[in-house]
This record gives sequence, C-alpha cells and structure tokens, in this order.
Amino acid sequence: QLIESGGGLAQAGGSLTLSCQYSSGTFRSFAMGWFRQAPGKEREFVAAVRWNGAKSWYSDSVKGRFTISIDDAKNTVYLRMDKLKPEDTAVYYCNAGWPQYSTKWYMQIEHNDWGQGTQVTVSS
Repeated sequence: QLIESGGGLAQAGGSLTLSCQYSSGTFRSFAMGWFRQAPGKEREFVAAVRWNGAKSWYSDSVKGRFTISIDDAKNTVYLRMDKLKPEDTAVYYCNAGWPQYSTKWYMQIEHNDWGQGTQVTVSS
C-alpha cells in the first residue's frame, strides 16, 4: 500500500515536501521512486532512491531542485521540492522498482499498483 501526502498550492520559486508511506516488507525491488502525471500527459519518472539511501537518481527536469530521501524505519520516502516551477504542476505518486537508463532515467515498476497520489499546483 502506498499513501502519498504533502501536496498543495505553491508559488513559483517556493518549496513543498511530499511524503509517501509504504507497507514494510512489500517490495523486493531496488529503490523507491517518485513519479508525476500532468493533465493530458503520461506519468513520468521524477526521482528514485535506494532502500538504504546510498544512491539517488533524478530526471533532468528536476535535478538540482528536488531532493529524494528515505527513512526506512518510518517506512517513508520524501521528496523535497525547491525552486518550484509552474511546469511541476502534476499529481505526484510513489512506487518501488528498478532505476534504468536509456536515453534518460526511468524506472521499471515492481507492482503496477498505485496510490491516489498528491496534487501539486504551482502558480506563476
């Protein structure tokens, strides 16, 4: 089970921190990730972090602005979003899987079960 929270309305240049609570022992994959889906667009990879927090991956569109972290003792993964832009507006989801690289980073999902997501709206 995945429960995302922390979304809301922010101004451009502002910050938000998202949280995702996951069920312990549910996943066998390599990392937890954040994804987002804007209206009329496909869901896209945002960031991922290894379960032990030792390595992280970011899409080019958020690198340097967003920071992913994990607290496995609390079964929670976070996404700190700074310097927000209107194009960051989307519903944000979390899920587990394996980071992969082709022409860009993406994530192979372990279970195609998604939470309800949390809405992030950035005004200009």
